[in-house]
Formats: sequence, C-alpha cells, structure tokens
Amino acid sequence: MYFLYSLLLGLGFLILLPRFAIDAFRHGKYVAGFRERLGSVAPIQNKSRPVIWLHSVSVGETQAARPLVKRIKARFPNHSVVVSTTTATGQRLAREIFKDDVEKVLYFPFDWRWAVRRTLNAIRPEAVLLMETEIWPGFLRECERRKIPVAIVNGRLSDQSFRRYRLIKGFMKRVLGSLTMAIMQTEADAERLGALGMNVSKTFVAGNLKFDAGALPTAEGATTAFRERFRLIKDAPVILAASTHAPEERLILDALKRMTSLSGPGPRLIIAPRHPERFTEVAGLIKAAGFRWTRRTAPADPVDGQCEVILLDSIGELQAFYPLATVVFVGGSIAKTGGHNILEPAAVGACIVTGPNTFNFRLIVETFVEAKAVVQLPRVPKPETVDQLAQVFSELIIDASGRHDLGKRAQNLVNRNRGATERTLELLEPMLNLVQSPTSNVQSLDSVSEAPQNS
Repeated sequence: MYFLYSLLLGLGFLILLPRFAIDAFRHGKYVAGFRERLGSVAPIQNKSRPVIWLHSVSVGETQAARPLVKRIKARFPNHSVVVSTTTATGQRLAREIFKDDVEKVLYFPFDWRWAVRRTLNAIRPEAVLLMETEIWPGFLRECERRKIPVAIVNGRLSDQSFRRYRLIKGFMKRVLGSLTMAIMQTEADAERLGALGMNVSKTFVAGNLKFDAGALPTAEGATTAFRERFRLIKDAPVILAASTHAPEERLILDALKRMTSLSGPGPRLIIAPRHPERFTEVAGLIKAAGFRWTRRTAPADPVDGQCEVILLDSIGELQAFYPLATVVFVGGSIAKTGGHNILEPAAVGACIVTGPNTFNFRLIVETFVEAKAVVQLPRVPKPETVDQLAQVFSELIIDASGRHDLGKRAQNLVNRNRGATERTLELLEPMLNLVQSPTSNVQSLDSVSEAPQNS
C-alpha cells in the first residue's frame, strides 16, 4: 500500500506540474525552498544538543505554535528546536516570530522516501511534533523505522477530512500506527481519529492552542505606528476584513458604498487578503471601486490618513490591526473555504462578524454563537449578501454599547479557555524527557539510509 501511495504521489506531482509552473511564474509559489523540499537541507550546526522538530503547515498553525515553542524552550533549555512549514507565507512568519527561539526554520520535505531521508539525516531529530493533523505516510513510516517518536499536537480532524480518510481506513490505520501519541483539540476530533484506527490509549484531548496563541500580547509598538500613520482615530469607524478570499473583497467594497446613512464620519476599510498572491488582484478591485486607497507596503505619505481603503499587503501584521478595528469581519466564511480563526480578534475584545461557512472552526464558532460573542451571518442568496453586510456593519457601528458587550464576551470566552499549552506540554513531557542525547538516533539514521523497505 505504501508503494501505491508513493506511485500516486509521484503521478499527482507530474499531472499538476504545469499548474505548479504557472503559479511559480505568476506568483512565485513553490519556488521558495524548492531545494529544501527535495531534502537539500544544511545540517544543524550545534550537534551537541538534542533536536525537537515542530512542523506547522502555514500561518495559522505557525501562530498557534508560538506559546508551545516558548514553553518547550523554557522547560527544555538544553534542546534545540527546529520549525518547518509547507507554505511560503508560513515560512516568512516562522522566520520572524521564531528568530530568537529556534535553531532553524526550513521547508517540510516532499513525502518521497529519498527526500524525507535526506532531511532526517540533516536534522537528526530526537522527537517530532506535527501541528494539527499533518498526516504524511512516508514521513511517519521513516520516523518509525528510525525509532523517532512523533506526536500530533493541537490535532483537528474535520468532518470533511474524516470522510475522505475513511475511504482508505485500512491504510490510515497502518499510518496512524506510526504515531507515538495524538493530542487533539476536542473529544469529537479524538473520536474521529479513533474511528480511523488510532490507538485510543495514545489519544488525548488538551484543548485548542489557538486560545493561548490569541492571548499572547500584541505588538503595541506596531499598533501605535499604524494608528498614527493611517490616522485611525476612535471617532472614525474602521472595518477590518481579515483573511479574505474571493469574492469577499468585492462584496465588502460594494457594501461600503451602500453605507451612506451613518451619522458622523463614514467607515474606513482595511482589507487583508488571506493569500499574498492575491494582493495585486485585490488592489485592482479597490482601484476599480473608485475609493481613495493605499497599500501598507507603500512608502508612508501624509495622504494615508485620508484614504478610505487600506490594503494590508504584508505577512504577520494582522494581529497588530485588530485593536484598531471597530468591527472585524473574519473571511473565508462567505466564500466556501470553511472560515478562519476568530480567536485572535476575540482575544483583544474585537467585535467579530463571520459568514455562514465556518465548517473548519465549527465547534469554536458554535461556542461563540451560543455565548453571543460573535455575529454569524445567516445564509442568504448571493444577490442579497451586499445588503446584508452593509446592514450588519452599519448596525454594529451605530450601537457602540452592543458592540462593546459583544467584544467583551468574546474576550472573556478566550480567557476562560486558556491553558491548552500547559496541558499539551504535560502530555508531551514523558516523550520529550526521553530526548536526553542527540546521539541516540545516530546509529539508526545511518543504518537505515540504504536499508531496503517493504511496501
């Protein structure tokens, strides 16, 4: 079955190669770190310290890993931590937020045996932590052969992913058997993983690390700088559209045009697209809409304070804008992508609006809706979406008291659910305490590098 998996992975890569080439040419995707993805990784410099390798896919997982990395460094000061990501945006963020905490930041290898082996030979980890549910059969199998313990942390398994994995349940049971433990966010996540064959005695629930990540202090200096540059004053309402996907930017821009009945200064809009390769596209939409606008990355100019729309075309700065927003719309929720994390704006007491498509964060959103800590828009026909957005934004901007109460309930909910980092570390501690010497896996690394494998 592993042979068939490797064959399908190779065929899929060849089939998608033209698409990869087009995206690489247009947006620079997949080009960054390509050699590292093939296993060409510079060896760890400090070989006297055992290595803990933490993998996070993209920006969301990288942000969630922040408190865990800090606690691991505090609890195991004589260890080195290596962080890997899959996406270029996650890579840039990881290099920024972990620059003082980790030994190395790299791209995760393609899941081919030879690429995985080359990376493991360079990193020589004593333990591997996979954020959320990054299940790479080839990588897990190679770690098992080398007796490297691997744990899923902050594990999440959506209904959609569960249905897909269930189609290959027999294979998944073998793959999950390579895991040392799985620390899941909720009981439902743990039950779904167990239904795929994960050993129940190795499955635990610790809560969501994103509650702790959202509660980390924001960069107050950056917030102040943005407030001053763009003159984001309290008397002028600000709508922040965070992590947006098409067609959400167009819908929100149209809604902004219709919000003409407010008393006092009209609202200003900050748009932060989810994917950097769409920055140019969204800039074109703003320009076509006829608003006075600017980019975050443009040189500072006195007219920035008069712009009606600001395009946040940077990575890792969104959190600094949350305290400046009157209303935060969390994107990916009108577009059918499953929504994005509402915990970071909630942690600063923001008034949050989200669309109906939040299946990626279903339990979190349901908890917030039940606590009246978020406004979730009902599902309406597409032609009515612009009027719906304009109405909800207008009502929240006018109702300062209601807006404040909603934000306060959101912040309290985050504070009550903190502690997943400590619970996760307690569960990991027996596994990480076995990481005593960086030489314990050296023999296995060398001995299996050319060993034949059965498929």
